[in-house]
Amino acid sequence: MDFEGKIISREISQLLWEKEKTVATAESCTGGRIAEAIIAVPGASKYFKGGIISYVNEVKERLLGVSHEVLEEKTAVCEEVAVEMVKGACKALQTDYAISATGVAGPTGGTKDIPVGTIWLACGTIDHVVTCKVEEDHGRDINLAIATNRAMNLFCEFLKSEDAEEVSADAESDVKS
Repeated sequence: MDFEGKIISREISQLLWEKEKTVATAESCTGGRIAEAIIAVPGASKYFKGGIISYVNEVKERLLGVSHEVLEEKTAVCEEVAVEMVKGACKALQTDYAISATGVAGPTGGTKDIPVGTIWLACGTIDHVVTCKVEEDHGRDINLAIATNRAMNLFCEFLKSEDAEEVSADAESDVKS
């Protein structure tokens, strides 16, 4: 893991420790790399419950509850599937948060509509999920490294924005009092 990745992992660790919240992963193309980045920090067992590597659609459907219809209509490489993977991981592993990744890392598997390097990332809670699309092909290894780093950054920013919302809500209630 690169230096930036270690910094983000530590920041996520600190935020989850402070919140006393838990996280899981639901990964397809990244194959566990996001989980690996999370557990790179000592003490991760306090907040990381586990991950589901759902490399095939059958596992996405059976373990994560991803809609068969969405998989048939839009393929596994779409925003809707990434969102359903987050919600499914939260439910299956009973966590507060989850991070997901689904895409085409390469070097093969791409199509005209979904070229190699297209990876959808998502994170959040059962009720609130944010997404990010990676669209550049730099070769399999770099595609996976970029997706992992972007997923970790997305999750870190999500946690920070929740803190900002809580501070804002507290400030509003202080004004109303």
